[in-house]
Amino acid sequence: MDLFPLWNSMRIAAISAVIVFFVGIFAAYYAARLPRAIKGVVDVILTLPLVLPPTVCGYFLLIVFGNRRPLGILLAQIGIKFVMTWYGGILTATVVAFPLMYRTARGAFEGFDENLAYSGRTLGLSNSYIFWRIRMPVCRQGILAGVVLAFARALGEYGATSMLVGYTPKRTATISTTVYQLWRTNDERGAMIWVLLNLAISAVVLLAVNMLEKRRR
Repeated sequence: MDLFPLWNSMRIAAISAVIVFFVGIFAAYYAARLPRAIKGVVDVILTLPLVLPPTVCGYFLLIVFGNRRPLGILLAQIGIKFVMTWYGGILTATVVAFPLMYRTARGAFEGFDENLAYSGRTLGLSNSYIFWRIRMPVCRQGILAGVVLAFARALGEYGATSMLVGYTPKRTATISTTVYQLWRTNDERGAMIWVLLNLAISAVVLLAVNMLEKRRR
């Protein structure tokens, strides 16, 4: 049994989860501090990938990063190519998983007691110290839940990945694209093995989220 799809899916999900963690918490932190009208517009823009069909997200990524698009041509000149490459899967997974991290982190930050931050400032603490040593520890359960959900979403991503990355054995194959490819070639036994494996991983992820929620309460 070729385990490359498992390895590829795990590394794509892990790398995208790290990217989404940093981008998501900073986007959520600054969005939560915006005026209500502006925050509403920003929130719609940042959450769009959550409600758009994944294939539509993949289509937009092709428009931006396609080999014949200006940005795609520019990136190709420095050796970066997202179309039909495994790291293109990181891009698609990051885009579709970002809203989960963003909304979860924003909810955690909005529930933070700002009096703690005010108290820290009266003691002469810097904003960066307050953010990393006070705000983040208080909000850690919500942040961790967002990371786990983003990882799970990235691991199961199919639509945008199939549009931008496609399916190439031992190069771009993921669990989701492998299931479709095996089903398309009438290998139902092979497809079922990968489906059961994905179900097992998803169950572990959901168990982790439930545990984090219980600890948060």
